[in-house]
Amino acid sequence: MPYRVATGYSEKFTDDDLIWRRPIVKEELEDADNFLIDETSPYEKAKSEQSVSWLDSVVMPIIFTVMGMFTRMYKIGLNDHVVWDEAHFGKFGSYYLRHEFYHDVHPPLGKMLVGLSGYLAGYNGSWDFTSGEVYPDYIDFVKMRLFQAMFSSLCVPLAYFTGRSIGFSKPSVWLFTILVIFENSYATLGKFILLDSMLLFFTVSSYFCLARFHNMRKSPFSVKWWLWLCLTGLNLGCAISVKMVGLFIISVVGIYTVVELWNLLSDKSVSWKTYINHWLARIFGLIIIPFCVFLLCFKIHFDLLSNSGPGDSTMPSLFQATLNGTKVGKGPRNVALGSSIISIKNQALGGALLHSHVQPFPEGSEQQQVTVYGYSDANNEWFFQRIRGAEPWTEAENATLEYVKGGQMYRLMHRLTGKNLHTHEIPAPISKSEYEVSAYGDVKLGDIKDNWIIEITEQVGNEDPTLLHPLSTSFRIRNSILGCYLAQSGKHLPDWGFRQGEVACLKHVSKRDKRTWWNIETHDNELLPQANDFVYPKLSFFRNFVQLNIAMMATNNALVPNPEKFDGITSSAWQWPTLNVGVRLCEWSEKSIKYFLLGSPASVWPSSIAVCALIIHVVFLILKWQRQCVILPDPVERDEFSMAACYPLFAWGLHFLPFLIMSRVVYAHHYLPTLYFALMILTYYFDIITKRWASRNAGKLLRISAYVAYGSLVIAGFFYFSPFSFGMDGPVEDYAYLAWLPTWQIVKDTRNT
Repeated sequence: MPYRVATGYSEKFTDDDLIWRRPIVKEELEDADNFLIDETSPYEKAKSEQSVSWLDSVVMPIIFTVMGMFTRMYKIGLNDHVVWDEAHFGKFGSYYLRHEFYHDVHPPLGKMLVGLSGYLAGYNGSWDFTSGEVYPDYIDFVKMRLFQAMFSSLCVPLAYFTGRSIGFSKPSVWLFTILVIFENSYATLGKFILLDSMLLFFTVSSYFCLARFHNMRKSPFSVKWWLWLCLTGLNLGCAISVKMVGLFIISVVGIYTVVELWNLLSDKSVSWKTYINHWLARIFGLIIIPFCVFLLCFKIHFDLLSNSGPGDSTMPSLFQATLNGTKVGKGPRNVALGSSIISIKNQALGGALLHSHVQPFPEGSEQQQVTVYGYSDANNEWFFQRIRGAEPWTEAENATLEYVKGGQMYRLMHRLTGKNLHTHEIPAPISKSEYEVSAYGDVKLGDIKDNWIIEITEQVGNEDPTLLHPLSTSFRIRNSILGCYLAQSGKHLPDWGFRQGEVACLKHVSKRDKRTWWNIETHDNELLPQANDFVYPKLSFFRNFVQLNIAMMATNNALVPNPEKFDGITSSAWQWPTLNVGVRLCEWSEKSIKYFLLGSPASVWPSSIAVCALIIHVVFLILKWQRQCVILPDPVERDEFSMAACYPLFAWGLHFLPFLIMSRVVYAHHYLPTLYFALMILTYYFDIITKRWASRNAGKLLRISAYVAYGSLVIAGFFYFSPFSFGMDGPVEDYAYLAWLPTWQIVKDTRNT
């Protein structure tokens, strides 16, 4: 960054903004890399500064951006098959173009942008992106990939301006930008229809905006201060709206905000009114704005997906009834004994459909399992039968229909297996303090614990309040003998229960506990008149928003590795910064174009070492501070350490450490946002170490040589491993030379042997 020297004071500028002023020290005058010595006329000096500013602010960012576009977009259409998770996110984009409701573990913004890329490419959403299939001629998949590659490419100028904003010297800014441009993992994933490039872009832009906001801290409540505060919040909202891991960069900004507000509290020049305004401004910019962006994405999501689709069953029954083409709520309005085939849905957040299948419990009663399942299935179908001890209903009684009433006692029978819904004094498989619920017996075989009392808790509309009505009637199901209530416990069964939800009979439960509330979702009965024109009340947006997010979290938590099944692309978090493994992104045959997701050794290994060094460095500084030693006395050095090392270390830890402890399946691409902050830390050490070299004889030449040598190594390393990113054509044996470690499965997969 250029300095201006005048009358014994230095002024440091970021673009056009003066951010601090202090006395000049001798070392600064000797550092020609950072200072413009006033030995020329004012006109020549101004012309020189304008030239440098134009080069740094416009020319170099454009050159670097073009380089980034080349690394991401070169041979982008070489593989014309659906590669890796394009099968998921391309399909989700198709749902938006078809307006069909779907369910996924990620928030909607990234997938809506995938749908937008398809719309811009002239695609109508008619294809489902089957994994490994060749793209049909009517899909311009190259344009869709270019749209995603732009997000990865735009990380390059953001990295450049972030380096300038946090105080890196010009060579370090260039080096940091080169590290981002020539990172193999960024170039590889950047060319496919995935969410990772969008997540990386909004993560990088969030930290850039935070750095610019930090530089405006001496001008609080100015126009630019407000601009960068609000832009930080906007990008944070976009980050978490692409993937929930965007919460990690929000946590980094949250830590920064708490530290800044704590420091302001001790500033005697700040009045209480001003201090409260600082709080209010940050609440607005960093909480309200991100939350509004998050809400807006879901509002657009619900508005776009107006047709019934594969994700209907994750939502409440009344929501499903509002979708075009749904079967929910289209049957008769009264439920008849015996002849009405129904599905029953739980009303708790994340509620699912009452389900049974032929597999028995492996322990406990060893009777047929009863669970809850989130998707439409024939095993969700039940019907009401007369109680045990009474004459069972038969088809001969069709002429005299008997409607199901509240307050009455019935049996619930599973249509496919003919078994009765049953409970007994046996502990539930997971909730041991409650009773197990199973399917047992048949029409004639069973006992009185098959009898259940229907208790109506809520009726919506003007229909007969004593009868059971699909969707509009909420009811509880109480066992007539044990007095417990049928409930979805909220827990999931192990693999033997296909990880479906546990059903238990709760002994002591509040009447308002929605785990015990059920409603009839679908109803088929050919003997009764249809009521397809019945108008159901619409649920509020916020209720739908909460329900969908609960369902997303439940689905995400269910993505746990199966120890009995080998998965060749999963990995452990410790393997990412060590480059212990890579990921095959597609079919691995001689005829296919192959891609291998792996970071660049020339940048990932040194950055991992730099992170370890910084952790030791921070511990050392804390010990010095505990001994009441002065640490980082220079405000410039302290400020650079804060924004280029300390907060990036927080960001690295918050993006990396959760993957060490979480139980869900993780992959190497989860390290991409983390790697960005590791590269920043590496550049910081390169910057401060080489600055010390510059103070010695011939130090400036040594410093420039170090930058040139390492930058050349990074670029050369990228092109050496470029077949990973640009595509490997032909026999895999031709690329065996790239397998530096035996765990890099270039020729064969060593982890399955």
